Amino acid sequence: IGLLSDFGIGLLAWLIFLISPGWMRVAFVALWALFQIAALELLAAMQRFPTWQDVQYLLDAEFVKNTTAGFNILAPAKAGAMLASALLCVVFPVARPDWRPMRYGIAFGCLLLAGHVLWSRETADTGITARYNPLHWFAWDAVAMVLRPAPITLSESDLPEGLRRADLTGTPLLDKGRARNVLIVIMEGIPGLYYPEIRDAMGVESEPLVMDGLVANTGSAMLIPDFVTHSAQTIRGLYAILCGDFSKLSSKTPKAFELSPDSEQAKGCLPAQLGTNGWSTHYLQGAALAFMGKDRVMPIVGFEHVHGSEWFTEADPYPFEWGASDPAFFKGARKYVADLQSIGEPWMLTLLTVGTHQPYADASETIAARYPNRRMAAVAMLDAAVAEFLAGIAADGVLDDTLVIVTSDESHGSALADWMSSWGTGIVMAPEHDRLPRLKRGTFGLVDMTASVLDYLGLAVPPTTVGRSFFRDYAEPRDMVSYTSGKLRWHTKDNLRYECSADSSHCRVGSADSILGFPPVPLAQDEAPSSPLFFARASVLDDKLIADGRPQLMRFATGETRRLPEKVVNEWSENLVGAQYLDFPERSKVHVSMRIKAIEADAEGIQLQLNLRQYEYLVTDIDYPTFPVLHTGEVAEIAFDFENPQPRQAFSFHLFGEGRQAAVQVEEFNVTVDRRGS
Repeated sequence: IGLLSDFGIGLLAWLIFLISPGWMRVAFVALWALFQIAALELLAAMQRFPTWQDVQYLLDAEFVKNTTAGFNILAPAKAGAMLASALLCVVFPVARPDWRPMRYGIAFGCLLLAGHVLWSRETADTGITARYNPLHWFAWDAVAMVLRPAPITLSESDLPEGLRRADLTGTPLLDKGRARNVLIVIMEGIPGLYYPEIRDAMGVESEPLVMDGLVANTGSAMLIPDFVTHSAQTIRGLYAILCGDFSKLSSKTPKAFELSPDSEQAKGCLPAQLGTNGWSTHYLQGAALAFMGKDRVMPIVGFEHVHGSEWFTEADPYPFEWGASDPAFFKGARKYVADLQSIGEPWMLTLLTVGTHQPYADASETIAARYPNRRMAAVAMLDAAVAEFLAGIAADGVLDDTLVIVTSDESHGSALADWMSSWGTGIVMAPEHDRLPRLKRGTFGLVDMTASVLDYLGLAVPPTTVGRSFFRDYAEPRDMVSYTSGKLRWHTKDNLRYECSADSSHCRVGSADSILGFPPVPLAQDEAPSSPLFFARASVLDDKLIADGRPQLMRFATGETRRLPEKVVNEWSENLVGAQYLDFPERSKVHVSMRIKAIEADAEGIQLQLNLRQYEYLVTDIDYPTFPVLHTGEVAEIAFDFENPQPRQAFSFHLFGEGRQAAVQVEEFNVTVDRRGS
């Protein structure tokens, strides 16, 4: 069926190229080649195809620059062949034929794709990437979003109880934990695949790469093989880990961006809870904080001290675009931990690596040459770095009074099976390791982190928290959910596993002990049109923070002083705020308020400009005031409203400015969304 998709979409593209004018033909061929190469790279990196929601990343200059830097591609032979064929089409063009005979070929191509729709329902168990050409899936996903029937209306009360509140009914494995510190190590994109005991427990027979260093330094740890990452994207994984709630099971605005500092959900996040109870709270990542707004989100969830790549001032032996390489990151992290230990007060530290982020460029050419591909080289570098870090903090005595959890924010998956895109890493190291099992049975996931840490420390679990505790045994199965690789996966307490995709109203279903792993027998098609029900449940989970109908306040100002360029070169990279990729529902009303102070300016002053964009296009149907020229010490206050008769998605505010020797402080940039309309 995958070949049918390739042939059908390829035939249509070829015929359209043939009948197009020469200049348009060149543009089409170039776009075709670039799209297919990008899709191959995304498949190699994350085991999924691009969707229309991914267009938002093309608008982030920092993301595009860092991802394409050095052209460290994972499939160079395929990319080279694609570019070469595109070049041949340009250098040796054929005559433009009469378009009328081409009608029959186009009709035949459409029939092939129609046949694909019928056949796809019978072969849904083979996965999206096996059934579709990347461009075919990109187009179909966009069409399916438009043509999907009106969703079933459900409320939170319609969800299983385990998805609505914390479950601490299990039998405790130990009394209140002895550790007073909490260290969460988040490895970018790492599935459980590279840890042999975890892999064997999940019935995965082979994998050429083993994280030997991690294995050697976690010999006394409790391993959680059946460990779920609920979605893709780092900011979503961080939200699930730190706030005890499911990340969105869609590509809509991440929940982290919907948090307001005074909301009950933000107050219930793990850093906020520990801060209230006397812990100092710290966040350190290898990448710059601005991407995906972590400079704004991390303080909201309760971190007192938030640092990114700017914290690392020593020379990096493997410098690369995203920030600190994993060796440099963990070297700095060990010093950070030592400083915290020297203070003598309880602390919580969350670490996030970046070396295993596409394009895996912290792996030098010499190191990459020793492995089949650059991703494996980057994972091997991470393994060596995290092993040295764990050995170091063990030698420093940190493990004697610290609960250490090694996990991942998402999963880059594997070609072995598409469920591995929902498979994370769960490793727990505690002073009471002799009282904990080596293999923790049962299904757990990122959503359980907050409840588990609070349960271990003997602290109350707030009512906004969802999940089970790693430190309890549960006799009953549980509901678990994830959305990765274009599939919504749902496991019920009845040990039924559903896999639903947007291209069918019918899910695949079968008996299975978990949302992960190879099911005992292949999933069969559910005769009932169950997909709308499960997507409706997912929508309820997605809208948890906005379901009460109250206006939602999003604050994007950090009060940081920012220097301005003399001349704006790129409004994306020089954007002063992280108010990007927002979704506004139909019939909603948005209020925007800004207050910007000129800290430093020459005699000509500072000229600020605000652009509104939806995807890459300027929005022209919203009226808003312009900024006056600001001089040193002056403050500009701007406010405006706009209504959304139709939904707006991937909406971004671009605030930028220029001036010689200029600096501004964004004191306020608030976006309030009233879903009740005007």
